[in-house]
Amino acid sequence: MTIIRTVKKMHQSVRKIAGEGKTIGLVPTMGFLHEGHLALIRRAKRLADVVIVSIFVNPTQFAPHEDFNRYPRDEKGDIKKIKEVGGDIVFIPAKAEIYPDHFQTFVAVEKLTQTLEGAMRPTHFRGVTTIVAKLFNITRPDVAIFGMKDYQQAMVLKQMTFDLGYPIKFIIAPTVREKDGLAMSSRNKYFTAAQRKEALCLYYALKKAKAMVTKEKIRDCRKIEKEMKAIIKKVCPSAAIDYIAFTDFTTLTPLKKVASETVCSLAVRVHKVRLIDNMKLL
Repeated sequence: MTIIRTVKKMHQSVRKIAGEGKTIGLVPTMGFLHEGHLALIRRAKRLADVVIVSIFVNPTQFAPHEDFNRYPRDEKGDIKKIKEVGGDIVFIPAKAEIYPDHFQTFVAVEKLTQTLEGAMRPTHFRGVTTIVAKLFNITRPDVAIFGMKDYQQAMVLKQMTFDLGYPIKFIIAPTVREKDGLAMSSRNKYFTAAQRKEALCLYYALKKAKAMVTKEKIRDCRKIEKEMKAIIKKVCPSAAIDYIAFTDFTTLTPLKKVASETVCSLAVRVHKVRLIDNMKLL
Protein backbone atom coordinates (compact mmCIF):
# COMPACT_ATOMS: atom_id res chain seq x y z
CA MET A 1 0.00 0.00 0.00
CA THR A 2 1.22 3.48 -0.90
CA ILE A 3 0.65 6.72 1.00
CA ILE A 4 0.60 9.87 -1.12
CA ARG A 5 0.44 13.40 0.28
CA THR A 6 0.82 15.69 -2.74
CA VAL A 7 -1.35 16.41 -5.74
CA LYS A 8 1.66 16.19 -8.07
CA LYS A 9 2.53 12.68 -6.88
CA MET A 10 -1.11 11.61 -7.11
CA HIS A 11 -1.30 12.84 -10.69
CA GLN A 12 1.82 10.87 -11.55
CA SER A 13 0.46 7.72 -9.94
CA VAL A 14 -2.95 7.76 -11.62
CA ARG A 15 -1.39 8.43 -15.03
CA LYS A 16 0.81 5.37 -14.53
CA ILE A 17 -2.14 3.23 -13.41
CA ALA A 18 -4.24 4.32 -16.39
CA GLY A 19 -1.29 3.69 -18.70
CA GLU A 20 -1.20 0.11 -17.48
CA GLY A 21 -4.84 -0.31 -18.45
CA LYS A 22 -6.05 -0.63 -14.86
CA THR A 23 -9.26 0.84 -13.45
CA ILE A 24 -9.37 3.11 -10.40
CA GLY A 25 -11.91 3.14 -7.59
CA LEU A 26 -12.17 6.12 -5.23
CA VAL A 27 -13.57 6.19 -1.70
CA PRO A 28 -13.47 9.79 -0.37
CA THR A 29 -13.47 10.09 3.43
CA MET A 30 -12.75 12.54 6.22
CA GLY A 31 -10.96 9.83 8.16
CA PHE A 32 -11.64 8.31 11.59
CA LEU A 33 -12.77 5.26 9.67
CA HIS A 34 -15.41 2.82 10.90
CA GLU A 35 -16.98 -0.30 9.42
CA GLY A 36 -19.18 1.80 7.17
CA HIS A 37 -16.14 3.23 5.43
CA LEU A 38 -14.48 -0.17 5.25
CA ALA A 39 -17.57 -1.61 3.55
CA LEU A 40 -17.21 1.06 0.86
CA ILE A 41 -13.55 0.13 0.36
CA ARG A 42 -14.45 -3.56 0.05
CA ARG A 43 -17.11 -2.65 -2.51
CA ALA A 44 -14.56 -0.61 -4.47
CA LYS A 45 -12.16 -3.58 -4.44
CA ARG A 46 -14.77 -5.65 -6.25
CA LEU A 47 -15.29 -2.99 -8.91
CA ALA A 48 -11.82 -1.64 -9.67
CA ASP A 49 -8.24 -2.82 -10.04
CA VAL A 50 -6.74 -0.12 -7.82
CA VAL A 51 -8.56 1.48 -4.88
CA ILE A 52 -7.67 4.97 -3.67
CA VAL A 53 -8.96 6.10 -0.28
CA SER A 54 -8.69 9.81 0.42
CA ILE A 55 -8.49 11.23 3.94
CA PHE A 56 -9.13 14.94 4.21
CA VAL A 57 -11.16 16.81 6.83
CA ASN A 58 -12.56 19.42 4.47
CA PRO A 59 -12.77 22.86 6.09
CA THR A 60 -15.04 24.39 3.45
CA GLN A 61 -17.99 22.17 4.34
CA PHE A 62 -18.00 23.26 8.00
CA ALA A 63 -19.64 26.48 9.15
CA PRO A 64 -17.67 28.58 11.68
CA HIS A 65 -19.78 27.30 14.60
CA GLU A 66 -19.47 23.62 13.64
CA ASP A 67 -17.04 20.95 14.83
CA PHE A 68 -14.16 21.20 12.32
CA ASN A 69 -11.47 21.64 14.97
CA ARG A 70 -12.69 18.80 17.17
CA TYR A 71 -13.72 16.45 14.39
CA PRO A 72 -12.12 13.09 15.32
CA ARG A 73 -8.87 12.22 13.58
CA ASP A 74 -6.76 9.06 13.66
CA GLU A 75 -4.42 8.95 10.68
CA LYS A 76 -2.31 6.05 11.95
CA GLY A 77 -5.36 3.94 12.77
CA ASP A 78 -7.00 4.80 9.46
CA ILE A 79 -3.96 3.72 7.45
CA LYS A 80 -3.88 0.41 9.33
CA LYS A 81 -7.57 -0.26 8.63
CA ILE A 82 -7.28 0.62 4.94
CA LYS A 83 -4.33 -1.73 4.56
CA GLU A 84 -6.22 -4.55 6.29
CA VAL A 85 -9.16 -4.34 3.86
CA GLY A 86 -6.97 -4.10 0.78
CA GLY A 87 -6.80 -0.43 -0.11
CA ASP A 88 -3.98 0.27 -2.55
CA ILE A 89 -3.33 4.01 -2.18
CA VAL A 90 -4.12 6.39 0.67
CA PHE A 91 -4.24 10.03 -0.40
CA ILE A 92 -3.71 12.32 2.60
CA PRO A 93 -3.20 15.87 1.34
CA ALA A 94 -2.48 18.88 3.52
CA LYS A 95 -4.91 21.78 3.37
CA ALA A 96 -2.47 23.80 1.25
CA GLU A 97 -2.47 21.05 -1.38
CA ILE A 98 -6.23 21.33 -1.81
CA TYR A 99 -6.79 25.01 -1.05
CA PRO A 100 -3.61 26.89 -1.91
CA ASP A 101 -3.26 30.61 -1.23
CA HIS A 102 -5.71 32.73 -3.20
CA PHE A 103 -8.02 29.77 -3.93
CA GLN A 104 -11.35 31.17 -5.14
CA THR A 105 -13.17 28.63 -7.33
CA PHE A 106 -16.11 26.59 -6.03
CA VAL A 107 -18.56 24.09 -7.50
CA ALA A 108 -22.25 24.43 -6.65
CA VAL A 109 -25.24 22.21 -7.41
CA GLU A 110 -28.36 24.37 -7.29
CA LYS A 111 -31.79 22.81 -6.71
CA LEU A 112 -30.91 19.65 -4.78
CA THR A 113 -29.00 21.64 -2.16
CA GLN A 114 -31.85 23.94 -1.15
CA THR A 115 -33.63 21.54 1.22
CA LEU A 116 -32.86 19.28 4.21
CA GLU A 117 -29.16 19.67 5.08
CA GLY A 118 -28.80 22.51 2.62
CA ALA A 119 -31.52 24.51 4.33
CA MET A 120 -29.98 23.96 7.76
CA ARG A 121 -26.34 24.39 6.63
CA PRO A 122 -26.33 26.88 3.74
CA THR A 123 -22.61 26.70 2.93
CA HIS A 124 -22.18 22.97 3.48
CA PHE A 125 -22.79 21.49 0.06
CA ARG A 126 -20.71 24.04 -1.79
CA GLY A 127 -17.78 22.74 0.23
CA VAL A 128 -18.72 19.10 -0.39
CA THR A 129 -19.12 19.43 -4.15
CA THR A 130 -15.92 21.45 -4.47
CA ILE A 131 -13.74 18.95 -2.60
CA VAL A 132 -15.20 15.94 -4.42
CA ALA A 133 -14.81 17.63 -7.80
CA LYS A 134 -11.18 18.29 -6.91
CA LEU A 135 -10.68 14.70 -5.79
CA PHE A 136 -12.20 13.46 -9.04
CA ASN A 137 -9.81 15.68 -11.01
CA ILE A 138 -6.81 14.60 -8.94
CA THR A 139 -7.45 10.83 -8.81
CA ARG A 140 -9.30 10.28 -12.13
CA PRO A 141 -11.45 7.38 -10.86
CA ASP A 142 -13.50 5.04 -13.02
CA VAL A 143 -15.73 4.23 -10.04
CA ALA A 144 -16.59 6.29 -6.96
CA ILE A 145 -18.36 4.86 -3.90
CA PHE A 146 -20.50 6.84 -1.44
CA GLY A 147 -22.79 5.79 1.41
CA MET A 148 -26.58 6.03 1.64
CA LYS A 149 -26.30 7.36 5.19
CA ASP A 150 -25.41 10.75 3.71
CA TYR A 151 -28.30 10.39 1.29
CA GLN A 152 -28.73 13.98 0.18
CA GLN A 153 -24.97 14.39 -0.18
CA ALA A 154 -24.84 11.31 -2.38
CA MET A 155 -27.65 12.57 -4.61
CA VAL A 156 -26.05 16.01 -4.90
CA LEU A 157 -22.71 14.47 -5.86
CA LYS A 158 -24.39 12.11 -8.32
CA GLN A 159 -26.02 15.13 -9.97
CA MET A 160 -22.69 16.96 -10.08
CA THR A 161 -21.03 13.92 -11.65
CA PHE A 162 -23.68 13.84 -14.37
CA ASP A 163 -23.82 17.59 -14.95
CA LEU A 164 -20.06 18.01 -15.28
CA GLY A 165 -19.70 14.99 -17.52
CA TYR A 166 -17.34 12.97 -15.34
CA PRO A 167 -16.86 9.50 -16.89
CA ILE A 168 -17.33 7.88 -13.50
CA LYS A 169 -19.57 5.04 -12.39
CA PHE A 170 -21.29 6.47 -9.32
CA ILE A 171 -22.26 3.94 -6.62
CA ILE A 172 -24.43 4.59 -3.55
CA ALA A 173 -23.91 1.77 -1.03
CA PRO A 174 -26.33 0.85 1.79
CA THR A 175 -26.00 2.39 5.25
CA VAL A 176 -23.97 0.25 7.64
CA ARG A 177 -25.43 0.03 11.14
CA GLU A 178 -24.33 -1.20 14.54
CA LYS A 179 -26.04 -4.36 15.80
CA ASP A 180 -28.60 -2.24 17.66
CA GLY A 181 -29.41 -0.20 14.53
CA LEU A 182 -27.44 2.99 15.16
CA ALA A 183 -26.04 4.25 11.86
CA MET A 184 -22.25 4.21 11.96
CA SER A 185 -20.78 7.69 12.15
CA SER A 186 -17.45 9.18 13.16
CA ARG A 187 -19.38 11.51 15.48
CA ASN A 188 -20.73 8.59 17.54
CA LYS A 189 -17.50 8.75 19.54
CA TYR A 190 -18.73 11.95 21.16
CA PHE A 191 -21.32 10.01 23.21
CA THR A 192 -21.09 8.51 26.68
CA ALA A 193 -22.59 5.01 26.98
CA ALA A 194 -25.89 6.42 28.27
CA GLN A 195 -26.06 9.09 25.58
CA ARG A 196 -25.36 6.53 22.87
CA LYS A 197 -28.48 4.61 23.89
CA GLU A 198 -30.50 7.79 23.48
CA ALA A 199 -28.94 8.30 20.03
CA LEU A 200 -30.97 5.28 18.92
CA CYS A 201 -33.99 7.58 18.84
CA LEU A 202 -33.36 8.26 15.14
CA TYR A 203 -33.34 4.59 14.20
CA TYR A 204 -36.39 3.78 16.33
CA ALA A 205 -38.31 6.65 14.71
CA LEU A 206 -37.38 5.46 11.21
CA LYS A 207 -38.39 1.88 12.04
CA LYS A 208 -41.76 3.17 13.26
CA ALA A 209 -42.23 5.12 10.04
CA LYS A 210 -41.40 2.04 7.99
CA ALA A 211 -43.86 -0.09 9.97
CA MET A 212 -46.63 2.48 9.65
CA VAL A 213 -46.20 2.47 5.88
CA THR A 214 -45.67 -1.23 5.22
CA LYS A 215 -47.82 -2.84 7.91
CA GLU A 216 -50.46 -0.25 8.78
CA LYS A 217 -50.67 1.09 5.20
CA ILE A 218 -50.57 4.70 6.41
CA ARG A 219 -49.52 7.19 3.75
CA ASP A 220 -50.11 10.57 5.42
CA CYS A 221 -46.66 12.05 6.12
CA ARG A 222 -47.98 14.31 8.88
CA LYS A 223 -49.33 11.34 10.85
CA ILE A 224 -46.06 9.48 10.44
CA GLU A 225 -44.02 12.52 11.45
CA LYS A 226 -46.13 12.99 14.60
CA GLU A 227 -45.42 9.41 15.71
CA MET A 228 -41.74 9.78 14.91
CA LYS A 229 -41.44 12.91 17.04
CA ALA A 230 -43.14 11.15 19.95
CA ILE A 231 -40.66 8.27 19.78
CA ILE A 232 -37.67 10.59 19.57
CA LYS A 233 -38.76 12.51 22.64
CA LYS A 234 -39.54 9.32 24.55
CA VAL A 235 -36.09 7.84 23.92
CA CYS A 236 -34.20 11.14 24.25
CA PRO A 237 -36.25 13.82 26.07
CA SER A 238 -33.60 16.48 25.43
CA ALA A 239 -33.38 15.81 21.69
CA ALA A 240 -33.70 18.79 19.35
CA ILE A 241 -35.18 17.89 15.98
CA ASP A 242 -33.81 19.92 13.07
CA TYR A 243 -36.12 18.28 10.55
CA ILE A 244 -38.06 15.18 9.58
CA ALA A 245 -38.66 15.08 5.84
CA PHE A 246 -40.35 12.85 3.29
CA THR A 247 -38.97 13.21 -0.21
CA ASP A 248 -38.76 11.55 -3.60
CA PHE A 249 -35.61 9.44 -3.74
CA THR A 250 -34.20 10.98 -6.92
CA THR A 251 -35.48 14.55 -7.00
CA LEU A 252 -35.71 15.23 -3.24
CA THR A 253 -39.13 16.79 -3.90
CA PRO A 254 -41.07 17.11 -0.61
CA LEU A 255 -44.04 14.76 -0.33
CA LYS A 256 -47.27 14.93 1.66
CA LYS A 257 -48.19 11.32 0.93
CA VAL A 258 -45.83 8.36 0.93
CA ALA A 259 -45.46 6.93 -2.57
CA SER A 260 -43.07 4.62 -4.38
CA GLU A 261 -39.41 5.58 -3.82
CA THR A 262 -40.14 7.76 -0.78
CA VAL A 263 -37.25 8.38 1.59
CA CYS A 264 -37.68 9.61 5.14
CA SER A 265 -34.73 11.68 6.33
CA LEU A 266 -34.11 13.30 9.68
CA ALA A 267 -31.54 15.32 11.54
CA VAL A 268 -31.58 15.35 15.34
CA ARG A 269 -29.29 16.90 17.93
CA VAL A 270 -28.69 14.35 20.67
CA HIS A 271 -26.78 15.86 23.59
CA LYS A 272 -25.48 18.57 21.22
CA VAL A 273 -24.22 16.00 18.68
CA ARG A 274 -25.96 16.42 15.35
CA LEU A 275 -26.90 13.09 13.77
CA ILE A 276 -28.54 12.35 10.42
CA ASP A 277 -30.17 9.16 9.17
CA ASN A 278 -32.68 8.04 6.58
CA MET A 279 -34.68 5.08 5.38
CA LYS A 280 -36.56 4.27 2.19
CA LEU A 281 -40.20 3.68 3.17
CA LEU A 282 -41.45 2.24 -0.13
